[in-house]
Amino acid sequence: MYYIHKGLKCKWLAIVFAVFAMIACLGTGNATQSNAISGVLDSTLSIPTWITGLVLTILVALVILGGIKRIASVNEKLVPTMAIFFVSCALIVIGINFDKIPKAFALIFTEAFNFKAALGGVAGYGILSAMRFGVGRGVFTNEAGLGSAPIAHAASSTEDPVKQGLWGVFEVFATTIIICTLSALVILTSDIYLTGYNQAISGVAISDAFKFSGAPLSSKAFNEAIPYVGEFGVAIATIFFSLSTILGWAYYGEVCAGYIFNKHRKTAVTIYRIVYVVFVFIGAVSNIGIVWLISDIFNVLMALPNLIALTILSKLVVDLTKQHFADKNKLNNQPLAKNEQ
Repeated sequence: MYYIHKGLKCKWLAIVFAVFAMIACLGTGNATQSNAISGVLDSTLSIPTWITGLVLTILVALVILGGIKRIASVNEKLVPTMAIFFVSCALIVIGINFDKIPKAFALIFTEAFNFKAALGGVAGYGILSAMRFGVGRGVFTNEAGLGSAPIAHAASSTEDPVKQGLWGVFEVFATTIIICTLSALVILTSDIYLTGYNQAISGVAISDAFKFSGAPLSSKAFNEAIPYVGEFGVAIATIFFSLSTILGWAYYGEVCAGYIFNKHRKTAVTIYRIVYVVFVFIGAVSNIGIVWLISDIFNVLMALPNLIALTILSKLVVDLTKQHFADKNKLNNQPLAKNEQ
């Protein structure tokens, strides 16, 4: 909202973005995440969703009420731990199912370009539905185009916008190309998915063919290759992934609330924190379909003003990027001083 306000000199568009972003945080970064945690714990340990929701709500409240510094310190420890743990488990599972990898990639490409399936065959989805879910879930993995990630990048210590922007590009690559590909291969090489897929193409209803979806499906796929360890490992990884996201997006929402209610920033942030904590519980006990639908709607509403501003200011981004690499090349080509030699 600050780059829209100052770059375009358009405060009303900045406010529109901040309002939608503040609401989107309640769904995208909050309710969907608590729903994933409650879902995987319900399928793995048979823990009722309301109990998970209550414990999670109390935990998030303790952290958020501690302020932004505590959020940063908690995420600083959670993110690297969960990333290493999840990638390690995924690589082990893929190694065990190595012989099924060619079939998994074949499945990806054949179904992606299967015109019959796109017209409503194997999964009952049309082209528009496939695009909607594909783009919607893709955005969830990396926030590209939403305008939310820049709120985190803006808090960095670097003064070079291009350098920080390049980290943003790497973030998209790491989360979507690496993490999501590993997750996809784990699921697509599992018997639980392949059995459901074969039943679906033979005419069985999708709800009957695929008993699990979302985090529980990943958990069951991991458990096939690594009994007990895989299932509980994914449950732990899901908790780490989702909890860190909940805490991170709380910061996004607070910044948006502070921008909108600038003169009453402290009060607005306090009220927003309370509402945010309540949505942790709502997400944990809600129907996952409704949670995703609400999140998708506000993701689109948040992205629109951001994409408008990005388009208008794209020339500035290109110019700054060219200047950054020109300065870097000039610096690299400078002769060394005697003391450096």
